[in-house]
Amino acid sequence: MADIDGQLAAPNVMTIFGASGDLTKRKLIPALYNLRKDGLLSDDFAIVGISRRPMSDDEFREKLRGDMEKFATSETDPAIWKWISDRVHYMSGDASDPETYVKLRELLQGFEKSQGIRNYFFYMATAPRFFGSVCEQLREAGLTQEIEGGPWRRVIFEKPFGHDLKSARELNQQLSKTLNEGQIYRIDHYLGKETVQNILVFRFANGIFEPLWNHRYIDHVQITVAESIGIGDRGGYYDKSGALRDMIPNHIFQLISLTCMEPPISFEADAVRDEQAKVLRSLAPLTPEEALRLSVRGQYGPGHINGKAVPGYREELGVPKDSSTETYVAMKLTLDNWRWAGVPIYLRTGKHLPLRGTEISIQFIQAPFTLFRQTEISQLPASRLVIRLQPDEGISLSFGAKVPGPILKLAQVDMNFQYTDYFGTTPSTGYERLLYDCMCGDQTLFQRADMTEASWEIVMPILDLWNALTPRNFPNYTAGSWGPKEADELLARDGREWVRCGES
Repeated sequence: MADIDGQLAAPNVMTIFGASGDLTKRKLIPALYNLRKDGLLSDDFAIVGISRRPMSDDEFREKLRGDMEKFATSETDPAIWKWISDRVHYMSGDASDPETYVKLRELLQGFEKSQGIRNYFFYMATAPRFFGSVCEQLREAGLTQEIEGGPWRRVIFEKPFGHDLKSARELNQQLSKTLNEGQIYRIDHYLGKETVQNILVFRFANGIFEPLWNHRYIDHVQITVAESIGIGDRGGYYDKSGALRDMIPNHIFQLISLTCMEPPISFEADAVRDEQAKVLRSLAPLTPEEALRLSVRGQYGPGHINGKAVPGYREELGVPKDSSTETYVAMKLTLDNWRWAGVPIYLRTGKHLPLRGTEISIQFIQAPFTLFRQTEISQLPASRLVIRLQPDEGISLSFGAKVPGPILKLAQVDMNFQYTDYFGTTPSTGYERLLYDCMCGDQTLFQRADMTEASWEIVMPILDLWNALTPRNFPNYTAGSWGPKEADELLARDGREWVRCGES
C-alpha cells in the first residue's frame, strides 16, 4: 500500500463525471482539500468537473466554496482552499455526446502545454449505467490509451458495480474492451477507513494473534454494519437496490476477505488481492434450501430513534406502499478451507437500528470447565476480540478475570485501544487514501474483476430466492430495534447470540 505519509502524488488531472452531484461536494472536494493540507498533492494538479448543468468556472468554484462550508472535515484554511479553487475547472456537457469528449481532450491538452501535466484519471460519480459508455467515449477520444513508459490513464468507478452477477460480468467485459485491469479502480469507501487497513497490520505484525486465527481457537465471527438513519430522500434508488445489494457484495465481503485471508507474500496490490479473492471463492454458495434457512431479511416499520418518532420504510418518500424491498439482512456463511473449517461467519446490516456502528467480533472457543467444577463459578465467559470501524475506531479484548476476595469468582473485563487516544484525530472523509493511492498507481484497496464476480456469485442464490418469494410479514421490525426476531433465531439455533454494537 502507498505510504500516505510519504511521497508526493504524481502531477495529474482529475476529471469528475457527475461533478454537480452529492459525492463531489460531500466527499471528493473535502478529501482533495485534506490531501493538499497534508502536503500530498503536486503543485501540478488540476480538477475538471463535468455535468449537464450550465456553469462557468467561477460559478462552479463558488458553488464548491459554499459546499465546503457545510462538508469540510475541519476549519477551512483560506490559503489551502484558494490553492484548490484556483485549480478547479468546469465543463458543461452530456456524457452521451461525443462532442463533450472532444472539448475535454482539448482542455486536458491545454494543461499539458501550460503546465506539462500528462497524467489523467477519471472519476465516475455517475449512475452505473453510464460506466461502460463513458469509457468507450473516452477511448474514442484517445483519452485512455497508455504507452509503455508514457503517461498513465486511470478510471475510478463508484459502487454499485453491477446489479447482479450477470450485469457485473457484462460490465467487466465491456470495460475490458476499453481499459486494461491495471487502469480500473473499483472503489469501496469502507476500505479508506484506517481501522479497515489496520486489520492486516493487526493480524500479521503481531505474533500474539496470528497463531490463534483459525478453527482451533475461534468459535465464530460476527460482522455488524448498523445504521441508525433510514433511507432519507433516496427512496427511488434504494427501493431498486435493497440492503443486500447495497452492503453485502462490497462493504461486508471486503471486511470478510481481510479478516479471513491468508498472509500475502507482500503488500503489493495483487499479492493482497490474490488472497482476498481466495477467501471469496472459499465462501460456500448456498443452495435454495440453505438460503431459506440461513438468511433473514427485514423491513423497518414506524418506531423511535433517540426518542424521535420515525416513519416506516413504506411511508418514506419515493417508496411504494406495498414495497417488499429489504432494509435489513442477516445471514450465516462458512468458508470451505482449512483455516476456517467449521467456523460460522454471521453478518448483519440494517437501516434504522438503535445506533450507528460497524464492528468485527472474533469470539474465541471457551476454555474447558473441568478445573472450576468445585468452585462458585458456574460457567466460563468466552474471550472476544472486537475491531470497531465506526464511529469510534479501536480494538477491544474481553476476557475473564478473578474478582478480588476470598471466594473464587470471575468477571468479564475489557482492554480497550482507541485510535484517538494514541494518534489523535485526523480529519477524514474516507476517500483521501483511495484518491491518493489511485494517483500513486496502488490498487491494493480496490476490487479486482474476479473479486466483484465472486461476491455476486455468493449472494445470487439469496437474491433469486427472495425475488421468487414475496415476504408476507413486512414490516417485521420496529425502527429503533435490532432487527427482526428471525435474526436472533438464526444464532439461537446454534446456541449463540448477537454481540450488540458498542458492547465488547
